[in-house]
Amino acid sequence: MTTPASLSPTDSQPTTTAPVTARAALSLEARLAATDAAMTVRLDEATIAYEVNTAHASTVVDFADVVTVPLTPTLQPPVLPAPADDTSPVAGLLERAHHRMQADGWCSGTLTDENGAVCLLGAIRKEAGGNRGLEAEASAVVLDAIRRQFGDDVDSVPAFNDAHGSGGAPLRILADAARAADARGL
Repeated sequence: MTTPASLSPTDSQPTTTAPVTARAALSLEARLAATDAAMTVRLDEATIAYEVNTAHASTVVDFADVVTVPLTPTLQPPVLPAPADDTSPVAGLLERAHHRMQADGWCSGTLTDENGAVCLLGAIRKEAGGNRGLEAEASAVVLDAIRRQFGDDVDSVPAFNDAHGSGGAPLRILADAARAADARGL
């Protein structure tokens, strides 16, 4: 058997060289870090896709469970209990006047307005039932309570009532006057 002279024994054997890839050049820690980064990107995309896909889900809100509050806080006057039978006449009258103003509403410029709301003196007058002496004593106690809190420059109960834009202060004064009259035994 003859071999061609052009072929040498080394040329007839194929040579295999392993290609060098970028993967083989990275260490294990580098490959793990790259995999972690790729998974983080995929998880972020999945989170966004979930939020987009569930955005159409309707949220049921029962408006009976919603708590609403006024935008501006209001000072609520103290609520007095119903007049007790053992209270003094003036204290009982002032407590009843306080309840009447709470129930009927507050007004200014008149004793009673067209809706039935009353001012300080109107509430006292209605609850006095025509007893002018009792009405005068109660008005004096209210004026005393007003002057104790707001100074001696307040001329009268109607002037104090009409100086306010809401019934909060007049209601508080009636409550304070009722307590003062009860403490004095009036």
